[in-house]
Parts: sequence; structure tokens; C-alpha cells
Amino acid sequence: MSTDETPGWERFFGFERPYENQADAIEAAIETARSEGYLAMEGPCGTGKTMAALTAAAFLLRETDRFKNCVVATPVKQQRQQFIEDLRTINRGLDEPLSGVGLVGKADLCPYGREDAFPSDSSVQSRCEELRETTADLVRADDSGGHRGEGGGSAPTSGSSTSESTASESTDLDREAGPEPAAVIEGVTDEAEQWWDADRARELAETARTDLSAGDNEPLQTAGATAPYSTAQPAAPESFTDSESTPLYCPFEADWYARDTGSPVGFEQGTDHVLSTREFLPSAVEAGTCPHRVMSVLLEDAEIVVGNYNHLFDSQTRHLTESILDERTLVIVDEAHRLEERVRDLLSDTVGRVTLKQAQQDLRTLVERARQHADNKELIETQLADHDVPYEAVERAQQFYGEAIGWLDERVEAELVERFDGYGTGFVNEVLPDEQVELELRDPEVDERDAFTEWAEGAGYTGGFFRTLGAVGAAVEDVLSQQGISRDCVCTATGVLFNRWWHRDHTEFFREITLEPSESEYREPDYPWQNVYNASLVIYNCIPSEQVRDILGEFGGGILMSATLEPIPIFEAVSGLESLSTRSAADDSTRSTNDSTHSQTTDEGAKRRVDRRSYDLQFPESNRESWIVDVMPFTARNRGPPTPDNHNETRERYAYVAREIARSHGNILLAYPNYAEAEWAAHRLREAVDKPVVLDRSSSHEETQRLKADFFGDDHAVLVTSTRGTLTEGVDYAGEKLHTCAVFGIPLVNIGSPRVQAVRHAYGDRFGAENEFTYALTIPAVRQVRQAIGRVLRGPDERGVRILVGERYLPDRPRSVDPFLAEQERREFRRLTPEFLDSQLAGFWAVDRE
Repeated sequence: MSTDETPGWERFFGFERPYENQADAIEAAIETARSEGYLAMEGPCGTGKTMAALTAAAFLLRETDRFKNCVVATPVKQQRQQFIEDLRTINRGLDEPLSGVGLVGKADLCPYGREDAFPSDSSVQSRCEELRETTADLVRADDSGGHRGEGGGSAPTSGSSTSESTASESTDLDREAGPEPAAVIEGVTDEAEQWWDADRARELAETARTDLSAGDNEPLQTAGATAPYSTAQPAAPESFTDSESTPLYCPFEADWYARDTGSPVGFEQGTDHVLSTREFLPSAVEAGTCPHRVMSVLLEDAEIVVGNYNHLFDSQTRHLTESILDERTLVIVDEAHRLEERVRDLLSDTVGRVTLKQAQQDLRTLVERARQHADNKELIETQLADHDVPYEAVERAQQFYGEAIGWLDERVEAELVERFDGYGTGFVNEVLPDEQVELELRDPEVDERDAFTEWAEGAGYTGGFFRTLGAVGAAVEDVLSQQGISRDCVCTATGVLFNRWWHRDHTEFFREITLEPSESEYREPDYPWQNVYNASLVIYNCIPSEQVRDILGEFGGGILMSATLEPIPIFEAVSGLESLSTRSAADDSTRSTNDSTHSQTTDEGAKRRVDRRSYDLQFPESNRESWIVDVMPFTARNRGPPTPDNHNETRERYAYVAREIARSHGNILLAYPNYAEAEWAAHRLREAVDKPVVLDRSSSHEETQRLKADFFGDDHAVLVTSTRGTLTEGVDYAGEKLHTCAVFGIPLVNIGSPRVQAVRHAYGDRFGAENEFTYALTIPAVRQVRQAIGRVLRGPDERGVRILVGERYLPDRPRSVDPFLAEQERREFRRLTPEFLDSQLAGFWAVDRE
């Protein structure tokens, strides 16, 4: 790869020498990305995927002019930390380290939110936005066209272009905030772009500091740091408003404006030039600047940005990273086997009943202003005309939202009456389930329009009307601003969503109503369910491959990697990579070298190059046993309900297998298709084995952490969980933490769910009816299984046993999933009958203890 003129990637590699296959992965990633392509790579534990991807990124950033930055997206928090640690390892060997920053959500960064200093009835997100808007109004410059404190429209709330400076004159505010860093990331300095008054912002921050020092208030403390403000949000000085009210504001936000939207934290303060929450959060708190704003400034100048899927694929979150994403961005998508599932939710559209009411009120506010006086209406009509929107369109849109809310309420009421016996008796909390309820608006297995669309058309709201709603909303928001009315409007976004509702395909996008459990109560609800659920209209994205393709097409190239991508051709088809390229059977060339495969498009007419690599597990085969236990399939039909009195043949056979495995040496992980089955198994095992049996349930992160600590204790134990749970992937069971993992049955999702049925139908429409179940359900389930058994061996010196229980894992059996395992797994896993489990396990671990 390297030449005399071009330094090789080796100087960016963080260790003395790469693992076997790691060098090939690095060179493949560099070659593919330089051609604006994407590499789909499967590499099990021990491949060194994280270091390989970052090494390739470092080379491409520093030794080519193709890329300006690299954005890493991974859904697993532990993996985000691994990327940060590996980047620091790389930097320790470089004279000019790569600047890096790790992204987290606002709720994890807001000092007030972290310490529960907000009202209990307000979310951190909503409260932060309210304080940001108020603060922006308070710091608005005199010549900006608005009235301070009365809301002349929403002020910009994101940082602009940034530059790193090593020479910055320190202000009094800087000195009071703590030691000046070696370098400060600065914000806007162009006065033409600056709508805020930094002196006013500084005065607000100083007021909050003075309030703390002058009174008996306790300083706000979080993340081991002490802020220069008290735990309560301060009120604005009377001189800042034109009214008698003194609104609460955020001093952390004010301080950010005082610094001209710059950051008091520089990359030099990060460990090896990489800033994680551990560094920039306490530094920002001590300086008195909003940590979330600090992060938004840092990412503008970072060469490596580590975030999650939302930062690439979610329109609600991507606004944070939008300014740094373009055709010169290299992307690394980690845990890519989860891409469909995660992105499907992110690329779906939801509008709640509360939002519909807000949109209706946005329009009503303008209509009521117009009805107050003839001159008002004339002016508003003129202002709307500038947007080519007639006043009557606003009235009709307002009427539509009101009627849509009425239809939604009546539909939910009718569905609940039909589905739940006893609903309407007055004891709704006892009758209705405390979980999400789906109310489909069409048959999920048939190509037809949904009930809401049919109602709308019958009421006279056709496609032409739906197309206007976004434009009407945008016009209303602008006119409200011109009228001096401060309102956090949602009518534009809501109108855009309804345009999608009407025009999107009815096979790929499934319409339904979802009911989410709610703790809020109406004082006088129109229907009993409104004290139990929040209702939403949802456009569920059944098959997001086209949207993923379009998003990946915006970037300069990248790597999609996982330990469980196989079968890679099917991953490419369902993820959108295949349609991003122009590969066909005739164009596809494949070579096998060192347990890897490679295929790419021809140059002629290709949109993007897409290459493949698939590597074997490199740990010594003598350190592991891999078995398929030959018993009848563990299906719902075979096993029946997981009740204590159910002792049918299938359950008794599987209980015997679980008992034999659980009694063997060491820590044992047993994974079942769902949590209900896991609970059944744990109950049976507690009566049959001497070890502690730890049961995992769907629970909070804190509870899961405590459960892991119990399992990793000094005594060997049995952990029983769902294969689809949080403990079967993304968790590192290194060393002596896990000795055997057994997966029971195929962990298919609930195939009775309307969404799942709609997904199956969409996949059948795209890939053929004969493939719908396989592509939509079976292959994702097998990838979950492979993730689970991948927990056993995390290093070359570890020994462990991997067990798949059920005949469907065997080749040439009905509905066999053998073709969807990796080639190495198909070679290594051998058939075993339950009666030999005890002796085989004892023999393997006896060798280990000799």
C-alpha cells in the first residue's frame, strides 16, 4: 500500500503489529474509500475491527485530500468508548495527534437536568429548549429587529463555523471561570452574522454568579465539578425586559453567547487530544458554559467524531452534526447488523395527538388575531400572500386538524371497546395493558390504503390539500413572527408529515395508531383512555433500504462492519448498499484470500463501489467446543405456554438440556427466544442446580448493571436471559466471566404484531414472497444468535463452549437456518444428542483443569 512518496498506514496503527487479517482489513478499507466506496466487513472478536477502521480513517484524513473528517456511528455505548480508547492509542504514537470528540445526548450533559433541578412535570429536552429560547431573546442585540423578552421569533441556536486559536485575550468572565486552557475553540467573530449582544450575555452570566456569591444558595455540583451558579435557574434582571415579568433563563447558555458561541474547552484538555464526556463535561461546568454547546463547537473542528446512529440517520438529532456531514466525510457504521432495525425506527414518522393540538392552535392563534379587527385581517392576508398562501387555506387547515383529532379519538375509543372486555366500566387502568398498543389502519398483509386516508378523502381533504399543509404551516409561522407573537410552532413540521402520509407508498410505509402508556391525566377527558395512553399517528418505515442508500450516498465513502453480517449479499440488499452500487451477477467477481471475500462493481456506469470482507475467528480452535444439540424445534406451537403446569414433551426435553448445561463448569449464559421463556427456564433451573440462577428481565440500565455484577461475582452462576435482550451483545465477558453460552431456539420477534406483518409483506414485495420471512425475520434472528455465542471467547487464551439447541440449526432439516451461519461456524459446529452433554462438557473442562 505504501510507496516512497506516500507514507503507509503503519505509522497510524496503534500497536506494534496487526492481528492476522487486520492488515488486510485496513488496506481494503483504504482502497475502497479512496474510490468513494463502501466496505461491508464481518470480523468476529479478535479481528481488531475498531483499530483497523480508525487506522484506515487516520491514513485517509492525513495522507489524502479526499476526506476532511470521519464520523463513527455505533448503537452500543461500550463500543463508543472503545473507539475513543483506540483513537487515544493511535494518538500516543503521532507527533500531530488527531482531534476527537465523543457525542452524547442533551439529557446526559445538561447540568440542571443531571441533578433533577427541573420541575418534575417537564422533560430535560423540553425544559432546556424553553430556557434556550428565553436566553436567546434576552441577549438579542438592539438592531436585530426584535423586542427583548417578548420573543421576536426564534433565534438561531447552533454554533457557526469555528476555528481553533492559541491566542485569545482573557476576559474577566474567563478568569472567574477557572484556569485558562492552552487553547480555546472560538465561535463566530463576523459581526454581520452575530445577532446577539455578547455584553448583554456576559451581564446575564455575571448576574447568576453574583446571585450565588451574595446569597445562601448552594452551588450546582455535577460530574465532580462545581458550577459558578446555584442549583436554581436565575430570573432575568428587570432591565432586560420591557414587561413586568422576569423570565427564568439559563446562565450556562448566556455564558456561551458571552464567549461569542465559543468553547472554553480545547482538545488539549482531552486525554491524548480526544475529549469524552469525562473531560469536557466537568470542564464546561466549572467554566459556567453549557456542556452541550461546548460539544457542538468541538465537533466542528474534530477530525474524528464518535456518536450513535441518531447522528447520521435521525432528522431530529442530525441537526447537531448536519454542518459537518458532506461528500468529504468518511463514515464508520459499527454493529451494522442492527442497521435495519435501528434505522427503521429512526426513519419512521410520528405525530402525537398533543402535537396535532399544538398545530391546530398555531393556526387558530393567527385566525383569532385576524378576527380581532378588519385591519388585522387585511395585513395578515397581505403577509400570507407573500408566501402564495390564501387566508382561507389557514382556516381550512385549522379545521382539518380539529377534525383529524376528533377522528383519532373516536377511532381509538372504538378499537379499545372492541379489543378489551371491560373497557368502559370505569377501571381502565386494570383493563388496558401497561405497554404499547398498536391499532392498525389497514390489513398489514394487503396492498391497500389506510382508514385515515379514506376518511380524509371522504371528508373532502384530497392529495392536493395535503400537499399544501407544509407551505401553510411555514407561512403561518412567519406571519406570527411578523405579528410579534412568540410561539414555539409545530405546524410546518406537522404539515410536512401529513404530505408524506398521503403520498408515500402504502406497502413500504405502514400506517397505524400507537398508544403509549402515559402518567399524565386529563381533568375532564373526552374518553377514558386519555388518562392511560398518549395516542399517535405513525408512518412506519417497513423497509428503509432506500432511505439508508440516500443517506450513505451523501458521504464520501466508509465502512459498515460487525461480527455478524453474514450472509453479506443479503445484508447489502436489505441495507441499501446493493442499490447504492450497480453490482449485478455478471459484474460480480469474487476472490478468496486469507479467509476473506472481495467483490466490487465494474467501473463502467457504477454509482458507488461496494466491497466485502468476511474473516474467520482467529482464536485457537482447540480452546473451544461448538455443538448443536439435536432436539425438536423450540417453537410456540411445540412448546405451548410457559406456565408451571405445562410439562409437555418439548418443554421437558429442553428443561433437561438446560439442566445438563447449567450444571457444567463455570459461568453459564442461557439465552431464550423471549423474556417469558427465560423466566420459565430460571424457575425450572432453581429447583435443579446448586449454582445461583440469575434472571434477566427487561429493565433499566441500572438494574441490568447490578445483575451483571451479581453474575460476575466470585461464585459461578447461571444467567438466564432473552437472546434479543441487552446482555447478549455489546457486553464484554472477557477472562473468566463466561465459560459457556447456549441459545435455545430461534429468537423470532412477535410475528403477530401488525408492524411485523407489514414488514414481512414489504420484504415480500421487494425481494419475492418466497424470501419475505427469511429476509425480514429469520436472518436478523440468526444474527442475534451469533452475537450471543460470540460472548464466550473474547481473547486468544480463553476457553469456552458454544451451544445451539434445536434441530433447525442442523443442515438438511426442515426450515434449517444452517445457510445463515458463517462458513466457519458451519464447519465447526457438530451434532450432539442431549444424553452426551454431561460427558462432553466434563471432558472439555477436565482438560482445561489438568
